[in-house]
Amino acid sequence: MALQQIDVYLPATQDTMGRLGDDVSLVDRHTLSTARGQVLERLLVDSTNTEQVLERLQKQMGHTDDFRIVVSPVGATLPRPETDEEDESDNGTDRISREELYQDMSDSVQMKSVYFALVALSVVVAAGGMLRNNTAVVIGAMVIAPLIGPNIALGLGTTLADRDLILKSLKTNLSGLLSGLVLAFGMGLVLPVDPTLTEISLRTAIGLPDVALAVAAGVAGALAVTRGLSTAIVGVMVAVALVPPLVAVGLLLGSGDWDLAYQAGLLLITNVAGVNLAAVLTFLVMGVRPMSWYKAEQAKKATRWALLLWTLVLAVLATAIWLAA
Repeated sequence: MALQQIDVYLPATQDTMGRLGDDVSLVDRHTLSTARGQVLERLLVDSTNTEQVLERLQKQMGHTDDFRIVVSPVGATLPRPETDEEDESDNGTDRISREELYQDMSDSVQMKSVYFALVALSVVVAAGGMLRNNTAVVIGAMVIAPLIGPNIALGLGTTLADRDLILKSLKTNLSGLLSGLVLAFGMGLVLPVDPTLTEISLRTAIGLPDVALAVAAGVAGALAVTRGLSTAIVGVMVAVALVPPLVAVGLLLGSGDWDLAYQAGLLLITNVAGVNLAAVLTFLVMGVRPMSWYKAEQAKKATRWALLLWTLVLAVLATAIWLAA
């Protein structure tokens, strides 16, 4: 059983936060006092119940001006809590809370200098590997590419109807892709580009396996973040779908191979659409929803529009690919 500790800091004028309800399952609960005279309610919960507890706390604390909720993972606790086989069964909702998920994704869309540095490094390494026709070097570039965050965050922002997260994700994603494209274009201007090399020619042809790769990358990325798992390995998969075609577009544009650059561009846009469509669908299946009914209604509309948009994009791209074949 994975446990989390939820600390609720209340003003001294409020003795306790009261009952959370009989339907809320807690492993343990203590009421303490802080050095500042505040009341500290410390809750120990199963991680699968964290979102329910946080929702109940936010509703209960809505009238309180001065409170703070802090969530921390628990490495171990003694004595060990009793477990129930039914509790350990897979009910399809085993994920981190919406608030933890939101915090992780918000951090991943910060446009800091290290983000652009990693984009530039991944483009340079990928371009070097493609020009040398070295698959191992191209794969190495995927390890440092930071593109999983903005793409998965866009799907989360859509699912939660969070306008700020959507805009930040779009801005960060477009900035990373454009900066990488410009750098690859510059390399294509000054370096000899042989479009017959396998690592380049593979990105100028698109088929159903490429679409399947993009969708699988989106699903894997969304599942990784909802389970609180490391996105390092999954990030490689998302980067494989985005960075090589991005670099291929830039190199081919720089070398004047417009038709091949167009083909690589179709692959890139198809992969972006596939990753984001899959991320939205995965968040829906995992039960990620806004807390308030008003936000939930907005989220339904935003999700419908997003699913329609990405589906139409894929349909248009499939038509363009068929016509170009």
